Amino acid sequence: MTDPLLVVDNLSAAYGPAEALHGVSLNVDAGEVVTLIGSNGAGKTTTLRSITGLLERGMTVSGRVVFDGRDITGMSAEKVASMGLVHVPEGRRVFPGASVEDNLLLGAYRLRRREKAVARRGRIESIYERFPVLAERRGQYAGLLSGGEQQQLAIGRALMAEPRLLVLDEPSLGLAPLLVAAMFKIVAELAAAGTTILLVEQMARQALAIADRAYVLDGGRIVRGGPSAEVANAAEVKTAYLGVAS
Repeated sequence: MTDPLLVVDNLSAAYGPAEALHGVSLNVDAGEVVTLIGSNGAGKTTTLRSITGLLERGMTVSGRVVFDGRDITGMSAEKVASMGLVHVPEGRRVFPGASVEDNLLLGAYRLRRREKAVARRGRIESIYERFPVLAERRGQYAGLLSGGEQQQLAIGRALMAEPRLLVLDEPSLGLAPLLVAAMFKIVAELAAAGTTILLVEQMARQALAIADRAYVLDGGRIVRGGPSAEVANAAEVKTAYLGVAS
């Protein structure tokens, strides 16, 4: 049996004196989709930031994070990303004054210099094939895209880095219902193509439907974990997150 691609052990985090995470432990195997669900303020985004090194000012972290057998605890976000653990943060965060294509090219920074000339054009064309609207708007400023298009751009930029583990924080945030369905379809297609994904989502029903396994975070603590179907059928999950009366 192979070791998990990502192991998070006893992870705690605080913003100054305010503790946000309390001994979070989880793992992600290569080739699977794992979702982390919970209410607003439960600590989902803080968990992802703590894993990938994308820390906010005043944030401190303890515990252990191991990626592909290597201890990455305390590494900078740039170093973590260079290893193939690529984070698409909440709110998309594209560069609005740069073109769609320039935004995508910025995602290829982790490709070694000798590979760039050959590889990045092939990578960008594969992104355009997956997201045709980006090909149509390749010369347009990213800030002029719709919310759904910007989310596609943010994911496409992450894919340019050839991630071994793609971390998605609320990809459906702020999208209209039809675009939410389209976004989950994109995530499902990425998973079917073999991309390993750690997904944080407020839309618990949709996230559980595409995930292999799930964890429930409440008050900065993991309170349940297991196969997604098992988690979805738990009475407390149905009541709290799926809108099903107990």
